Amino acid sequence: MSNTTTTQAVSESQSETYGQFVRRQFKKNTMGMVSLYVVFGLAFIALFADFLANEKPIIASYQGGVSTPVLKGYAVSLGLMQWTTEETQRDWKTVTYDWVISAPIPYTMESVDKTAISLKDRAPSSRHWFGTDDIGRDICAGIIHGTRYALSIGFIAISIALAIGVVLGLIAGYYGGWVDILISRIIEIVISLPTFFLIITIVAMLQDTVREGRIFLIMSVIGLTSWTSIARLVRGEVLRVKTMEYVTASKALGFSSMRILFGHVLPNSIAPVLVSAAFGIATGVLIESSLSFLGFGVPPTVITWGSMLFRVKASINAWWVGLYPGIMIFLTVSAYNLIGDALRDATDPRLRQ
Repeated sequence: MSNTTTTQAVSESQSETYGQFVRRQFKKNTMGMVSLYVVFGLAFIALFADFLANEKPIIASYQGGVSTPVLKGYAVSLGLMQWTTEETQRDWKTVTYDWVISAPIPYTMESVDKTAISLKDRAPSSRHWFGTDDIGRDICAGIIHGTRYALSIGFIAISIALAIGVVLGLIAGYYGGWVDILISRIIEIVISLPTFFLIITIVAMLQDTVREGRIFLIMSVIGLTSWTSIARLVRGEVLRVKTMEYVTASKALGFSSMRILFGHVLPNSIAPVLVSAAFGIATGVLIESSLSFLGFGVPPTVITWGSMLFRVKASINAWWVGLYPGIMIFLTVSAYNLIGDALRDATDPRLRQ
């Protein structure tokens, strides 16, 4: 009976695809799965931030009609609708509605509570769950809306790094020769540079030139300086994969280099890149937070977790100003690092029997 069970298990493991094997191994990692749910939770907060923290009602009955200001705000941002003059001048917090469904946090990240003057007024309370910063902005609303920037900075930065690293790694590993030597030397030059100080220098030089698009400048700079490890990983995998029988057969059948590269070599070389991407997102979040904390990050009007930490300098005795953004940065970076660890273990071919 035992031999029969073992034979069936071996047969099933041999019949499953590599993707199924990776998913099965990943699900065995408890911390990896918990971290994945944390990231899903952060993505949910980022997508529905305007419904979770907003001074405008989600849906309300006003003067005999039903309005949905939050949804209309999306349409206005897309250029599909325009606010009326009355809506532009309306104080959404003091209007008397027939009935209303409001956001759980009745503030936006720009809302300023002018009554929060003393340290006691700005401390966490039933009115401001996480307290306010030194100018009266709600910390909880800032954290909710800052989730969008935290995730977008990590994803966009690593997307730029992936685009550069994967292409250069493919070319270097597949063609070899002087092409490989040239790309390898470029990788060595870039990887030898002090990345963080290079980013600070570039952002400091260009931040006055690109005031409105500074957040995109930070994303681009992080991506343009983070591709080297990805390129080296892809190059190493391509050197291994291109000696496989199916690649040799493809060349013998006369397939073009592009078809071989993107149809056969890349799909079988991408697994280690997923691990590097998870770690890269965490690095992007940390770099942005560090830049904003030092004053080289986003403009003052943009609220990110890092820029919220920057306000600690003006509120030394207000422990809540730095605590909650710090916890969110810690949770996010830890979650992506644990996902990276779980992916690294799941993609290890030595685990496949």
